[in-house]
Amino acid sequence: MTRKRYIWRLRSREITLGDRTLLVGILNVTPDSFSDGGKYSEPDSAYARALELEELGADILDIGAESSRPGSVRIPEPEETRRLTPVLKRLRGKLSIPVSVDTYKAVVAERALDLGAEIINDPTALTFDPQLAKIAGKFDAGLILNHMRGTPETWAKLPPLKDPMATVLTDLTACLHRVMRAGLDRTRIVIDPGLGFGKRKDENADLLARLTELARLDAPIMVGPSRKSFLKQSTEQETVFAGAAAVTAAILGGAHMVRVHDVKEMAAAARMADAVLRARPAASIKSAP
Repeated sequence: MTRKRYIWRLRSREITLGDRTLLVGILNVTPDSFSDGGKYSEPDSAYARALELEELGADILDIGAESSRPGSVRIPEPEETRRLTPVLKRLRGKLSIPVSVDTYKAVVAERALDLGAEIINDPTALTFDPQLAKIAGKFDAGLILNHMRGTPETWAKLPPLKDPMATVLTDLTACLHRVMRAGLDRTRIVIDPGLGFGKRKDENADLLARLTELARLDAPIMVGPSRKSFLKQSTEQETVFAGAAAVTAAILGGAHMVRVHDVKEMAAAARMADAVLRARPAASIKSAP
């Protein structure tokens, strides 16, 4: 498979998707992050980390102010806004890459976009707050629709999926219809199968193995396997290696973007996977009779 090429339209720029894999660098400004233990919850450390992620090769910076770890409790809009505001204010005009904010709340999204963010990464694919699509349209923002089952509080109790990819396809198709009804241009949309968001270990593997099926929705694809519990190994280094394997599988399955914590390491994996992906058509031609 080769990736279809898309132009992703944001407020102040257009991004080409498909020529190479773009890296979305994760910055958590939460005190209870599962991946970094609140290391960047203070504005000064978050600002420094954002600049570092761009220097390491991130193409997009994705900032999250509410934890989505299993069992985490939702926080109110004012608290999420309080965590985001000082970081976004400091970063405005300081990065050459676009800023994305990971939120499902329309009020928080509006404040973030007003402070210079260009993308909203909705971890619930509009199931928690459908008004978010209208806010994205108001600001001509990009919108990432991430598939989620249940809520972080209920993930441990969810029954297994009979057909994970069929469920994701059905739910994201319905979500795309809602987005169109809200008046948001399709050229602003990216979809994400939501690895780890209410899926079991084998279900995540199934989604990676069948990622090519998402192409039927005719939208750019982002995949975020980074540091998810289904990848956890006995040491931190081994977990990074497992993440690189998942990133490679996602790219070979057609992902246009990968959302990662370890930007430098995943950039190397992405370059190799892109080289393999580019070689596929040539290899097919050579093997033809």
